[in-house]
Amino acid sequence: MTETDVIIIGAGASGLMCAIEAGKRGRRVLVIDHANRAGKKILMSGGGRCNFTNYDIEPRHYLSHNPHFCKSALSRYSQWDFLSLITRYQIPFHERSHGQLFCNDSAKDILNMLLKEAENAGVAIQLNTSINVITKSATGFLLETSIGQLSCQSLVVATGGLSIPKMGASPFGYKIAEQFGIPIRPTYAGLVPFTLQPDDKDKFSALSGIAVPCVVSNQRQQFTENLLFTHRGLSGPAILQISSYWKPGETVEINLLPQNDLEQELKTERRQKHKGKLKTLLESHLPKRLLSCLLSESSLDTTLPDLSDKHISQIAHQLQHWTIKPNATEGYRTAEVTCGGVDCDALSSKTMESKQVPGLYFIGEVVDVTGWLGGYNFQWAWSSGWCAGQSV
Repeated sequence: MTETDVIIIGAGASGLMCAIEAGKRGRRVLVIDHANRAGKKILMSGGGRCNFTNYDIEPRHYLSHNPHFCKSALSRYSQWDFLSLITRYQIPFHERSHGQLFCNDSAKDILNMLLKEAENAGVAIQLNTSINVITKSATGFLLETSIGQLSCQSLVVATGGLSIPKMGASPFGYKIAEQFGIPIRPTYAGLVPFTLQPDDKDKFSALSGIAVPCVVSNQRQQFTENLLFTHRGLSGPAILQISSYWKPGETVEINLLPQNDLEQELKTERRQKHKGKLKTLLESHLPKRLLSCLLSESSLDTTLPDLSDKHISQIAHQLQHWTIKPNATEGYRTAEVTCGGVDCDALSSKTMESKQVPGLYFIGEVVDVTGWLGGYNFQWAWSSGWCAGQSV
């Protein structure tokens, strides 16, 4: 039997961060993962450039049954702490919209930094390893694995969620929680494109590739970002964001001209007796193909002086309060994150340790804390991993 102080299941962002911090404290740390490479999701994120954090990290950027849970970890290890680490390794990065931070070169820079930090902290990483049985012992935990029996005082579950199964995602972390009687909040795909009802799909699939700025909202949240039409449905940052707050059967409202008061603009043009057609004015704001899908040809061919107040109101409402009922999401296959997970109320917000099973910790995506698009989920991984690493 191999004995160690800490075993971390999962060699992703949160697991590596936890391992580094525990190793710095002199703990003997073993990270095990069923994958053949550490940090696979890090490498594919952000189009290969890893949106590793955001300048603006606040609890309001996170979705959870317990919205206060993330506050402690995010304040104890902030985006500025991670940026300090990035700076020490001289990794060049840049800011995109909404404070999102990306590597200039490659996500490999982030993974190599973490692996170097782990090496410096004396962390052992064992890949291609499966776990068959986990049991609680008098002094910690026993694990029956493909590389033999392992024992530890502290066990950290950093297995991620269900998103992107082709990268090896599995429900293993939830099964560990259930084994030890720790409740799970219902899981569902987050940051994921919508598919459309058959009639809407037929109508809008021809718009595939068109992207427009918009405001997408429902009763709980709204986002100002780009909307992208695809051959399957709706995507783009605005849709990915609202998807985490969407429930099946609900409609979403889309304002395709968030910077305009279209009704007032049309009335002004009519008052000035501009004799051009409605479509000429609207095509200066939105793609022709999109307008043809949302408005009738007879409306588009109407000259501005011939528009009644009622007609103007209807046109403005259709373009600025367009409501659509998605059929579903594309699911975990393309989802960037998993919403729901291990119930925060069962964990210490300071250490991520289970309140009912001493020595058992849950960090990262497996926990019911889901960030917005834009580096927030990586920051949760760094912060929750760091906090657990101070305690294990």
